[in-house]
Amino acid sequence: MTDLNWTAPQRFSHDGLSFAYWETGPKDSKWPPIVFCHGFPELAYSWRYQMKALGDAGFHCIAMDQRGYGHTDCPEPVNAYTMAKLCGDMDALCDHLGLEKVVFCGHDWGGLIVWQMPLGYPDRCLGIISLNTPYTKRAPELPISLYRRRFGENFYIVWFQTPGEAESLMDADIAKTLTHFSQRPPEPTSSSPDTREGSSLKDTLETFDVSTARPRVMDDEAFAYYVDRFTETGFRGGINWYRNFDQNWHESEGQIDLLTLPSLMVTAELDPVLPPAAADGMEQYVKDLDRVLIKGSGHWTQQEKPDQVNSAISEWIKRRFPETLD
Repeated sequence: MTDLNWTAPQRFSHDGLSFAYWETGPKDSKWPPIVFCHGFPELAYSWRYQMKALGDAGFHCIAMDQRGYGHTDCPEPVNAYTMAKLCGDMDALCDHLGLEKVVFCGHDWGGLIVWQMPLGYPDRCLGIISLNTPYTKRAPELPISLYRRRFGENFYIVWFQTPGEAESLMDADIAKTLTHFSQRPPEPTSSSPDTREGSSLKDTLETFDVSTARPRVMDDEAFAYYVDRFTETGFRGGINWYRNFDQNWHESEGQIDLLTLPSLMVTAELDPVLPPAAADGMEQYVKDLDRVLIKGSGHWTQQEKPDQVNSAISEWIKRRFPETLD
C-alpha cells in the first residue's frame, strides 16, 4: 500500500464547514470499518501508524482532522465545539462514506467523543475502543465547578475557560508548546500521585526550557508536520472543546449512563493524566468491556507503542466480530 499523503486529504462538507479526512485499506473489508478520533493537541496524523499497519492488514480505516484542527475548518464561536457538534461530525463522516455501522476508536479527547457516540447514535456503533480515556457517567454537578473545587484555579481545564488567554500563550511559540506536550513520560517512581492536583500548565509553559526537555514521542518529520499545522491554525479550536464542558453537561441531562455494546479500554502504564486506575469501576457502566494494558507507554499511546496498540485493536476486532470472517 502506498503511504498516505498527509498534506492532501479528501474532503467533505458538513454544518457549513469543510472537513479533511484520510482512509486506507479495502472498502469491502471483511471486518468492520474503524473510524479514528484524535485528541488534544493532536491531528488525524497521530493515527498514522494505525492507518498504515491496519490498512495493510485488511481493515478499512478512516481518520479525520476534527473541527478546529489541521486541514479542517476552525469556526470562531465557542459553542461551535459542543459535544453534540463533535459527535455529529463523526456521524456525518460516516454518512459521507456510506458506512452504516463502524467501530469508533478514540484517544484522549477523542475517547470522550467515542464514548458518547453510542448514546447519541446507537445505530451507527458496532463497538467502541478508547485509548487512555475511561468512560465516566454524567457528573453530579457542573464540571468546571467540580474541577475548580478538586484541583484548584491553576488546573489547566479551569485556565482554559477564559477565551483568548491560553491560546495567546500557547500560540506565541508553537514549537515550544508542542515540544512540551510531546515529551516521552518521565521514569516511573515508586509512588504515583495524581499529577493533576494543583498543576499549572500556564506556569509550566512560561518556564519551560526546550533544551532540557525529555525526548519526544515523535521523530523530526512528524514533529515538523505538527508544527506546520498548528502554525496555520493555532490552538484556539482545540481549546474551545474544553470551553463547552458545562454546556455539554446541560445538554446531557437525562442521558442513560449504561453502555451494552462491545467495548475495549486500552490503558497506558505511565500515563500521568489518565492512569490505568482511572478506568477502575468502568464495568458498572460498560457491561461488555475488555481491557488491555500497554506497558511502558505514557499518554501518547498510539504513537509511543504503535505495534502494541495495533495488535490490541486488530485482535479485539477479530475476536469480537467473528461473524464477519470468511
